[in-house]
Amino acid sequence: MKFGLALPYGDALRTARFAQRAEAAGWDGCFVGDSIWGVDPIVALTAAAMLTTRIRLGIMIVPMPLRKPWKVASETAALDNLSGGRLILGLGAGAVWMGWNGFPDEVTDTKARAEMLGEGIDILTGMYLGKPFDYDGKHYHVKLTRVGEQHYPPRPVQQPRIPLWVVGIWPRQHSMQRALKGDGLLPGKMNPAGQFEPLTPADVRDVKAYVAAHRTLTTPFDIIIEDNRSAGSRPKSRINVTSGKKPAPPGGSKACGTPTKPRFSPASNKAHHICKLDPCHCE
Repeated sequence: MKFGLALPYGDALRTARFAQRAEAAGWDGCFVGDSIWGVDPIVALTAAAMLTTRIRLGIMIVPMPLRKPWKVASETAALDNLSGGRLILGLGAGAVWMGWNGFPDEVTDTKARAEMLGEGIDILTGMYLGKPFDYDGKHYHVKLTRVGEQHYPPRPVQQPRIPLWVVGIWPRQHSMQRALKGDGLLPGKMNPAGQFEPLTPADVRDVKAYVAAHRTLTTPFDIIIEDNRSAGSRPKSRINVTSGKKPAPPGGSKACGTPTKPRFSPASNKAHHICKLDPCHCE
């Protein structure tokens, strides 16, 4: 069983200190967000890596249309090496309502952003291997066969790649197929009218069955579900349901301090749980 925290937006020093406290409290992962204009998650997690030794560090999520894949590959490989192989990378097509209207040069077309996400996954996978390859996509082109290997940066510690958790919209086939190229799924649900809806337990079972039937990679794969229930100071959560077991509710948190590690029933011993904290918990 693994436990992690998704932190609200904040400065790099506060992120680093919270990660240090979370590690001391026994948590297994600490995740920060990304945006078109804000605190750089690579900088924040670099600071966290310097103050921790064990806890996994992740970004949830990188809006790939805003980032050149080779820049993401360079920064994340460096951070994976600095942290000793502790990075997890969440990838998505971006949420245009989060300030994108202030930057009119960015790509906002839904189809184009989805294509850029898919191509980004392919390029990251190739670059993390640290071997020559060429890639000709609609939006990106790579010709590493023209670059001498002496110019390649160090590969990530984690091989064949840093774990990639990809957003997938259920039951949209193109979106789900794209997510299956990664190592984990951050699912959303969209109805036939194009409106987002909460995932139900039945949806989660269907998603899990879809993954089992259609994913061709044999590497481990996570399905992470967000729990939006409100329960006072109790954190929201994301739960890995790969095991098909339902965890008991989290054990709560200390107000305005490091949250206590949640308690689960023995039946959920394969669950992976990521709690999403309110800003109060990071002061």
